[in-house]
Amino acid sequence: MTAGKENMGEQPIFTCKAHVFHIDPKTKRSWMSASSAAVSVSFFYDSSRNLYRIISVEGTKAVINSTITANMTFTKTSQKFGQWSDVRANTVYGLGFASEAELGKFIEKFQEVKEAIQAQQCSGAAKSVTNGNSGAATPVASATASPLLAARAQPDEPPAVSPAQVKTDNEEMMGHQRAHSVSSTLQGGYATVGRAPRGPLASVAAPPAPEPPADCPEHQLRYENDRLKLALAQSSANAKKWEVELATLKSNNLRLTAALQESTANVDEWKRQLHQYREEVARARHYAGKGAEANEVEQLRQRVAQLEAELAQKNEELAQITKSRKSEQDAEAKLAQSQLELALAAQDGQRQVIQALNDQLARQLEELSTIHREINTALQT
Repeated sequence: MTAGKENMGEQPIFTCKAHVFHIDPKTKRSWMSASSAAVSVSFFYDSSRNLYRIISVEGTKAVINSTITANMTFTKTSQKFGQWSDVRANTVYGLGFASEAELGKFIEKFQEVKEAIQAQQCSGAAKSVTNGNSGAATPVASATASPLLAARAQPDEPPAVSPAQVKTDNEEMMGHQRAHSVSSTLQGGYATVGRAPRGPLASVAAPPAPEPPADCPEHQLRYENDRLKLALAQSSANAKKWEVELATLKSNNLRLTAALQESTANVDEWKRQLHQYREEVARARHYAGKGAEANEVEQLRQRVAQLEAELAQKNEELAQITKSRKSEQDAEAKLAQSQLELALAAQDGQRQVIQALNDQLARQLEELSTIHREINTALQT
């Protein structure tokens, strides 16, 4: 894995420290620690394949080797923890950071890289159309330089484009920003990464490419719709998980109730034995009145006193156990109920966002269909 890093011939685009986790491949519900401590997690650009990767190595073991695609989504599940799914690796990676600020930096870098990949795809499609018409190739500044680093290191030079082309690029940029700003949602600790480009990557997110394909906004809206559906599915899975936790707590409550009933039955048995001992004492006193030995009577009295002391101690212990178990059950039930409510609220929020995006997609498709019909009419006339 280390050799793989060196062969890239690139310095890391971004590096941070985090604990690495993998989803349990059997249950798909619990996390397994992939690193013994916080390790370096870096973004790399593979110039030979034109790919961005997230790589982390602990010793000689590669704990993360994930190729970033335009469809990936990084989900913030708590203040210091986030996750993303890698379909190629057939796993879900989780990162635990020391602070929320470090998690925010990683989310921003993940979004920058993903937007750069989307820009490369749109730009590549536009360049293929331009090259097919003119037969000219666009020169590349460096064969091994990352487009992300090149966009930061070199100042933007205004290309010689026509006013109509500038208008088209601006409209595409505004549509791209609107599509990405929809998916920023925070519900009960769940936040889906999706923001409009800002800072040094603004020029990378919308490069001045000549005449992008007409269906690029439609594909972008469909991608956002699919991504929000995935976030909704994850929220539903979390809600189901908390429902299972609540059922487990109810089962534990029943088990503790059975134990309490058993303890109550033991107390009843001790009371029955005490009653028998008292009857024996009464008989002993009766015998003592008739001239029985005084030592035997005294021993029985001591035995009765000892049993009464033991019974009082057992009653006190039973009361303490009952009180502690009841408080623990109430606390666990309240915690599980609150977590379930948060998960359900997050699911409702995601559902509303998806519905809004679905309506927007329908309007965009209707507008595209109208434009298509108008163009056909204009061409026929």
